[in-house]
Amino acid sequence: MASADQALKEALAALEPLKDAGTGRSLLDLQWIQEVRVQNNRVVFQLALPGYASSQRDRIAADARGALLQLGGIDDVQIELTQATPQAPAQGGAPIGAAGHGGGGPERQAIPGVKQVIAVSSGKGGVGKSTVAVNLACALAQSGLKVGLLDADIYGPNAPTMLGVADQTPQVRGSGNDQVLTPIESCGIAMVSMGLLIDAHQPVIWRGPMLNGIIRQFLYQVEWGERDVLVVDLPPGTGDAQLSLAQAVPMAGVIIVTTPQMVSLQDARRGLAMFQQLGVPVLGVVENMTAFIPPDAPEKRYELFGSGGGQCLADESGVPLLAQLPMELAVVQGGDGGRPVTVSAPESATASAFAALAARLPVATR
Repeated sequence: MASADQALKEALAALEPLKDAGTGRSLLDLQWIQEVRVQNNRVVFQLALPGYASSQRDRIAADARGALLQLGGIDDVQIELTQATPQAPAQGGAPIGAAGHGGGGPERQAIPGVKQVIAVSSGKGGVGKSTVAVNLACALAQSGLKVGLLDADIYGPNAPTMLGVADQTPQVRGSGNDQVLTPIESCGIAMVSMGLLIDAHQPVIWRGPMLNGIIRQFLYQVEWGERDVLVVDLPPGTGDAQLSLAQAVPMAGVIIVTTPQMVSLQDARRGLAMFQQLGVPVLGVVENMTAFIPPDAPEKRYELFGSGGGQCLADESGVPLLAQLPMELAVVQGGDGGRPVTVSAPESATASAFAALAARLPVATR
C-alpha cells in the first residue's frame, strides 16, 4: 500500500481535472474542494460551493467519487458539505468563479418597451408557483397595467392551459437570429411559453446552453410592445433558468413562493438565498395554500399544511410576507378551465388576496 503522502498526492491528482462548468477553472484552485485527506482505504474531503454554483453539486460529487474510486486501495469516498469561504472580489466586482453563473459576465440588457421585470420562483415544485404567477399577472392587468407573462418553466409549461390558449400557436416572422415571436393575448395579458411551441405530450430534453438560449429568445425576440411589467414564471429549484435570467436582464425583484409546511420552507430558503447572492432584490415571500376554504362553509378555514411557515421564512430572511393565499375550489376550476380565479371568480377570497398582492408590488401605477 502507498505511503500516506503518496496516497494524498494520488488523490489530489485524481481531483485536479474536475472543473467549474462556468469558468473551466480547477475546483482545487477555486478551493471548492478542500481538506483532502486519506484515511486507510477512504478519501475524505470538504465540498464548499458558493451559492451560485449549487446546481453543480450532484455532478461534482459524482465525478469526484468516480475519479477517486479508480485509485488503487481506495474503496470509499466521504464528502463533507460545508460553507464556501468568502473570496475577495475580482477587479470587475464579481466573486471569483461567478462568471457563467449569473454573478458576473456581460452587462444585463433591458427588454425594449418593458419597464420592469418581476420573477416568481420557488425552491420546489408542487407549491402552486405557476398559479401564483398567472393570477398575479392577471391581477396586475386588472389594476390597469400593461402586463406580459413569460412562462420560463421550460420543462413544465402550464401557463397556456391556465390561460385557455393551449391550442394556439404564436405567429413568428423573420428567420434565424432575426425571428420575432408575437405573444398570445389572453385575460388581458400577453404571454409566451414553450407550451405554445411543442406538442402537449412532447418532453423538453435540453441541457443548460439550450435552455439559456430559449430564455434569451423569449426575453429579446418577442414583440412585447409597451409593458409596465413582465412577470416571469421560473421553474422550481436553483438551476440554469434562474441563473440565465439573473444574468441576462435587470429585474425589479423576485417573489419566493412557499407553502406553510417545513419541507417547502427548506427548499424556499435555498432559492431565496440564491437570488440574494446573485444580487437580485427579493421583494418578499408569498405563502400559498395557507388554509382550505370549503365551498359549503366559506366562513371556515382549515390549515391543512400547518401554519406560520411563510411568516417564519420572511422574518428570518428580512423580507416582507407579501400574501397568504387560501385554497379554494375556484382556483382548481379556474386553472383547469383556462380562466384563472382572478378572472373567473373575482369575488372569491383568493382573488381578493391576489389583488392585495398586486397592490403591494413596486410597480408604477397610472
